[in-house]
Amino acid sequence: MDGDGSHRRRPSPNLALSCAAATAFLLLVSAAAALALYLVFRPRRPEIAVDAVRIPTFAASNGTVSFTFSQYASVRNPNRASSFVHYDSSLQIVYAGSQVGFMFIPAGSIDAGRTQYMEATFSVRSFPLAPPEIASAVAAPAEGVVEVESKMRMRGSVRVMRWFNHRVVSVVGCRVAVSTVDGSVLGFHCLS
Repeated sequence: MDGDGSHRRRPSPNLALSCAAATAFLLLVSAAAALALYLVFRPRRPEIAVDAVRIPTFAASNGTVSFTFSQYASVRNPNRASSFVHYDSSLQIVYAGSQVGFMFIPAGSIDAGRTQYMEATFSVRSFPLAPPEIASAVAAPAEGVVEVESKMRMRGSVRVMRWFNHRVVSVVGCRVAVSTVDGSVLGFHCLS
């Protein structure tokens, strides 16, 4: 009894414990939901697969070569709910450590879970073949064969849950063996 004759109840220790348990449970459920959303909708890089490489025109004379390079690739957006918006993407051709060809890939968008097929064709300016000592170590695996490297870089962004913008970059490099006799593609091997 208080001095005025009324009874004052003390909060039950069980009530305080119940509130603390409920708060901890809600925090745990919120954290689990956030983790599940992140795992399902986490931003992923696009997957690039080079399907074919062709050399439509080829010329070799006086130790130099020039050709037209065509590369056919498929770019898959593995994100479940987000489009991949690409920009500042490029394809470059490298021979013996030097860039001999370059092309910007036009900006665009790939819908969630979709694959876009791309073709890039451009002329590679005339360049001298590497001296035999460099060619045997770097660029030409056999006599009558020149090996170039194509590097396709897709740069863009994925918007996650409409609020978060995540920048992603995918690169695929291919070593392409070309016959110096007729310009036919003898084979190519790509690594992401």
